[in-house]
Amino acid sequence: MVKLGLKHSSNDFQDRISNANAAKAALLEKAKAKLNDPAMEAKRQERAAIAAAREERLKAKREEQERIKAEAAAREAALAAEKAAAEAALAAEKEAEEQAKLAEKNRLLTRVVEDEAARKAARDARYAARKARQR
Repeated sequence: MVKLGLKHSSNDFQDRISNANAAKAALLEKAKAKLNDPAMEAKRQERAAIAAAREERLKAKREEQERIKAEAAAREAALAAEKAAAEAALAAEKEAEEQAKLAEKNRLLTRVVEDEAARKAARDARYAARKARQR
């Protein structure tokens, strides 16, 4: 049998575990030291201020976009109202034209009827005069 060179000593394993635990503890101590470090606290405060300023800028940008959107909606509503008023005026003008045409047509028809009645009256008068002469 060939040995692969693996150590099966429990001391080496325990040493490695204790070294790993010591390294973890050292990292934890280093992290705790950074938490209490004034320079790190200053960096955290600076980051918080930067984040607050960013949030404020985004809020202002959103408000500006909402204002622009509201202005556009108001402009669109005004245009729609103006268009509706123009259409209503056009419809009223068209209705007035139709009424005027109808009134003119009625006037012409009345005139034709009156003229017809006058001609009939004249014809009847001539007929009556002729009959009167014949008697």
